[in-house]
Formats: sequence, structure tokens, C-alpha cells
Amino acid sequence: MVEIVGLAGSLRRGSFNRFLLRAACELAPDGTRIEAASIGEIPLYDGDLEAEQGLPPAVAALKERIAGAAGLLLVTPEYNNSLPGAFKNAIDWLSRPPQDLPRVFGGLPVGVIGATPGAGGTALAQVAWLPVLRTLGTSPWFGGRLQVSAAHRLFAADGSLTDEETRARLRRYLDGFAAFVAARGSQSGA
Repeated sequence: MVEIVGLAGSLRRGSFNRFLLRAACELAPDGTRIEAASIGEIPLYDGDLEAEQGLPPAVAALKERIAGAAGLLLVTPEYNNSLPGAFKNAIDWLSRPPQDLPRVFGGLPVGVIGATPGAGGTALAQVAWLPVLRTLGTSPWFGGRLQVSAAHRLFAADGSLTDEETRARLRRYLDGFAAFVAARGSQSGA
């Protein structure tokens, strides 16, 4: 079983990106499990806090989940034409201490998708993640894109993804990403 950790980059309960992650968990291809994790308990990064107390428990637990996974799926909102501060803050915590980068992120297959009510479909946020992913030493998947526009029309009040075309696009994306993750795992001997 290929294990992928999925992170939605919004703290809002009714976030379209949380809904998209939930749909990704439901539509994961056979032989793949996407497990949703949360950034909700991660505090603002503070170097003094880190020096005095070490990593907060929520950060340490999420780091271990990611380090033990075969892949990572980032489900990103787009705020002011870029990535969300809370999401970047979580990744900043997860990158501490720097000597842990190879263990947690080194060569880790990462996919980036997102949903927005706007017309841009999180394209700018997805591009803004690239230098971060490069710095972390990940292996981003460039074999597919999923940028969901007009998200307010595609999800029901309960958060379920009701638009069949978007569901089909998400399935295709996940099929490709899961195959990439599996291939990277077999190359590394995992």
C-alpha cells in the first residue's frame, strides 16, 4: 500500500481545499491511501520558542507522519496571488532543525493541487511553492496539474465534490501522482 500524507493549507472548516483533500482521500486509486493531516495546531514559527522548548508536539507528530510516508500531497489555497501564510508557516516548522530536511523531505515525491472560487485555479500559489519544494529537497511531480476554479459551484454544502468533470480530473491527477510515488519508492528501495 502506497501511503501519501495530504495537507490542506487552510485553517477554515469550510475551506474548498479541505473539501478537495477529502475528495482526494476518497478517490485515491487502488493500492494507495491518502491520509489527511492537519496544520491547525501548529503555532506561528518562533525561533525563541524552538530554542527554549524544541518542536511543538503537533509539529513533531506531523514531521514523523511525513517522514514515514511515500509521498506528500499539498492542497493549497491561493491568497493574494501566492501561497497562504499559515501553510508556509507549517512547512517552516516542519523544516526545523535543518539537519532533518533529508530525513523528512529529501527526495519525497510531492504533488500540489488547489481550489479557489476565482478563475485562476491556484496557478500562482502552485508556482510559488516550487522554490520552497526545491529548497526542501523534495521531488515535485510535474506530470499533471489540478487547478480547480469556481470551487463554490463544485462542492455541496456538506463539502462533497459534486461536479463529475472535476472528480474525473482529480482521479486522473491522483492516478498519475500515485504511479509517480510508487515508482520513486521502488527506485529508492522503499
